[in-house]
Amino acid sequence: MNTRMQKMIYSALYLAVALVLPFVTGQIPEIGSMLSPMHIPVLLCGFVCGWQWGLGVGLIAPLLRSMLFGMPPLYPTAIAMTFELPVYGAVAGILYRLLPKKTWAIYVSLITAMICGRVVWGAARYVLAGLSGTEFPMSAFLAGAVFNAVPGIVLHIILIPVLVRVLQKAGLMLNEEK
Repeated sequence: MNTRMQKMIYSALYLAVALVLPFVTGQIPEIGSMLSPMHIPVLLCGFVCGWQWGLGVGLIAPLLRSMLFGMPPLYPTAIAMTFELPVYGAVAGILYRLLPKKTWAIYVSLITAMICGRVVWGAARYVLAGLSGTEFPMSAFLAGAVFNAVPGIVLHIILIPVLVRVLQKAGLMLNEEK
């Protein structure tokens, strides 16, 4: 099987995980929004399959999950996530490809992707608030992107590098030059 076909299959699996994983925390929405479970497969897809695939899964996952299961709510949450998650997958994939395959570089790629994604999320929420005639002040951005997100940030910083290292050792990284 060629690499493109493998990336397509892996991406479909990451998309499926992005749709299902939020059910783990779905019974308590506050915990789900704090842990950001949909972000995990999108980030992993960027690392494993490359920026294009991470971007695609990040673009599709929130809208598809909203349409299929009604969560996250389409407006403004899923729409804002449709801007945020592709940035996560794309930045993680680009930086992973460019940087050495060392543990520190995984952290740099991950943290940079998380910062860029949160900035884009804030910009999207600001525009969506303006379109609906409401406000999205800096305090709301800081609460949503930083303070309320600390458990998810910590989870991602602990979990993602471990998973990437395991996948590297297993030879399952498709975003590496052969």
